[in-house]
Amino acid sequence: MFAYKVDEDIELRPLSLEHAGALFNLTDRSRERLREWLPWVDQIVEQQHSVNFIKNSLKQGSENGGFTAGIWVKDELAGVIGFHEIDWNNRSVSIGYWLGKNHEGQGLMSSACRALVDYALIELDLNRVEIRCATGNHKSRGIPERLGFVLEGIVREAEKLPQGYVNHAVYGMLQSEWKLLR
Repeated sequence: MFAYKVDEDIELRPLSLEHAGALFNLTDRSRERLREWLPWVDQIVEQQHSVNFIKNSLKQGSENGGFTAGIWVKDELAGVIGFHEIDWNNRSVSIGYWLGKNHEGQGLMSSACRALVDYALIELDLNRVEIRCATGNHKSRGIPERLGFVLEGIVREAEKLPQGYVNHAVYGMLQSEWKLLR
């Protein structure tokens, strides 16, 4: 993926190794908020862990299996969004995302997700995009709901978080539906 300008202030850029410091600092500053919904947060305790994450993301991208992009607001890293591994046989992908605590509630993630869904369903000609999030994570669930995704079901005890297992809400968007919403 190339850099993608969402609007005059927001840009999606693939993460590179030079972003490891900014990524670690954003994660560290947002640790308490992120810990509630993201099981990997407590494993990111030094900048090298962010380096390793970026290396794995670059490898995945080079194998045409997805990508991870930083969400940049006026040249400040605000969060991360990306495609989990693309299933080219079934032409589907799932999207994962998170924002730093100081960037929530500004519509950034809705705009970034809209751009990625457009890219997946129009540019890559995929048929389906899926978003999964904990049923209790109302902010995260608001993203697919605002974008017109269909709630397809609940997966019970899908993820183990510090507070225990949580259910996941599964949202889906089909290419035919997205074209009608655009």
